[in-house]
Amino acid sequence: MPLKSLRMKSIKMKNVLLFFVVMLLNTAMNAQEIIKDSAVVTERKQNPTGKRQKVDGVIATVGDYIILDSDIDKAYLEISSQGGSVKDITRCQMLGKLLEDKLYAHQAIQDSVKVTDAEIKSMMDERLNYMIQQLGTMDKVVKYYKKDSEEEFRSYFFDILKENKLTSEMQKKIVDEVEITPEEVRNFFKKLPKDELPVFGAEMEVAQIVVDPKITQAEKQKVIDRLNGFKKDIQEGSSFATKAVLYSQDPGSRSSGGFYKMTRKTPFVKEFKDVAFSLEEGEISAPFETEYGFHIIYLEKIKGQELELRHILLTPTVTKEALEEAKEKITLIRKRIMDKEISFADAARTMSDQKETRANGGILINPETQDTRFELTKMDPTLYSQVSNLKDNEISMPILDETKSGKKEYKIITVTNRINEHTADYAQDYVKIKDLALKEKQIKAIGKWFDEKIKETYIKIVGEYRDCDFTNNWLKK
Repeated sequence: MPLKSLRMKSIKMKNVLLFFVVMLLNTAMNAQEIIKDSAVVTERKQNPTGKRQKVDGVIATVGDYIILDSDIDKAYLEISSQGGSVKDITRCQMLGKLLEDKLYAHQAIQDSVKVTDAEIKSMMDERLNYMIQQLGTMDKVVKYYKKDSEEEFRSYFFDILKENKLTSEMQKKIVDEVEITPEEVRNFFKKLPKDELPVFGAEMEVAQIVVDPKITQAEKQKVIDRLNGFKKDIQEGSSFATKAVLYSQDPGSRSSGGFYKMTRKTPFVKEFKDVAFSLEEGEISAPFETEYGFHIIYLEKIKGQELELRHILLTPTVTKEALEEAKEKITLIRKRIMDKEISFADAARTMSDQKETRANGGILINPETQDTRFELTKMDPTLYSQVSNLKDNEISMPILDETKSGKKEYKIITVTNRINEHTADYAQDYVKIKDLALKEKQIKAIGKWFDEKIKETYIKIVGEYRDCDFTNNWLKK
């Protein structure tokens, strides 16, 4: 496939995915209760001229889901409220996106994709807490969404979240099933015309050595006592999910009430897995320690080999004296490297407290690409500010850093390799080329999925929207 065509499809796919994410995160827009088409009556009212004027009504049906004309207006309002531009999005394009979401959700139900009410409830609690912070009170939230009562709003909002979750899980299921072989990557690259090969931006490889401040036993005990207090409150009727949203220091699960699904193969630390798999359904663990801090786990459900659980993470406070000791240690390590007593890589292997990078001589792994290169224009701003002024083989002064979980540490950084902007090379850029090839295959898989499911699903579009030029064959012409 020519790169120009590939780029157009990639851009189109990125726009679709971005649009999908915006629509998903801003969940107050397009979900309707599941209603049979025949049960909906179009509402009309008299306009000032005395003629009957359409106010709202069903404009499309996908399986058991409906789309109202007002859903398109809600979609525009939600995108605008988040600062997005809607000037180039036509009503036909917006309807096309809503049709996609409905088909995803409809098929998720047909395929028995599991979305638990408990999971949705925890999501709703977190979103409502945010809304109340923004608007002031629950009554204002209800009024903002033009509902008559909190009960009506909660029911409406629950349906929105559930449909959006079904949609995202169905799309994830399609994409996750797509795999690509080295041979397919090679053939993909060979088909790209030389004058249309992608150009990759300047990159660098970075290594670091980390020294963690030592936590006193007194500070550890404070955290253990607090977690035991949470456990007691929960056993007496408090919500574990609410406690996690309010107090957990785990950024990966806090917003969902500490919720995780895991199996024996899930890449969690051993201590966490050992405790999780020792619990009975409905049981809350005693506080236990991992490299991230102290946790308690509540095991909600056991599904075969999979656990559904919630946890709360708290990190002990680091004393000023512990920070000073860590700084002295990292300063001494830097001096030994500068004096040529030991190489940076060997110092990382023997003296760094960071397990993830220690065995690899301190080399950082890019979380976005899972390789060792960081493209400068896409690098985390904090990391970029720490390395941007370093010369080759120069070692930074000790840096006091704070992880996403709030853990404080001292580190020194060096740039081990620089790669200038260049045209794609198969050997040098295999990981990036594989990603492009996989994205193309995923686009084709999603397109094929839509073609198949549209044919076998009841879909009806009415009125002027039948004149739309849709990307997918919604009209089954």
